[in-house]
Amino acid sequence: MTTRQRRFARSLRQTATSAEDVLWQALRGRRLAGLKFRRQVPLLTYTLDFACIERRLVVELDGRQHEWFAEYDETRTKEIEREGFTVIRFANQQVTEDLDAVLAAICAAAAQCEPPRLATLTPGPSPIRERGESRT
Repeated sequence: MTTRQRRFARSLRQTATSAEDVLWQALRGRRLAGLKFRRQVPLLTYTLDFACIERRLVVELDGRQHEWFAEYDETRTKEIEREGFTVIRFANQQVTEDLDAVLAAICAAAAQCEPPRLATLTPGPSPIRERGESRT
């Protein structure tokens, strides 16, 4: 991940759409089924709207402009899925009009997603931590 990608992701977080803000308030801080979501996550050459790394689940919100870029979105989705992620998409309007249904669909998708398996399991606390996570 380049510095440019990080800056771009940061700028997207600062200029989120209203639908992104609504969904983020429901996902942040493990509010949805205890799942850890991040927003505006750089992956490959893309910036994902929301990602649960633990479940390898990507949630994308599409505004009206995505209708014009359907082919690009399809290619992007295939590349992300080749990396082992499941991608689900919602229209901004779905989030603002029926958040409960969107959250239920995200929970269902997360239940279907297998967490990555470690080749060697070691006893005790996991040496792998998310950035900013303490050892407690």
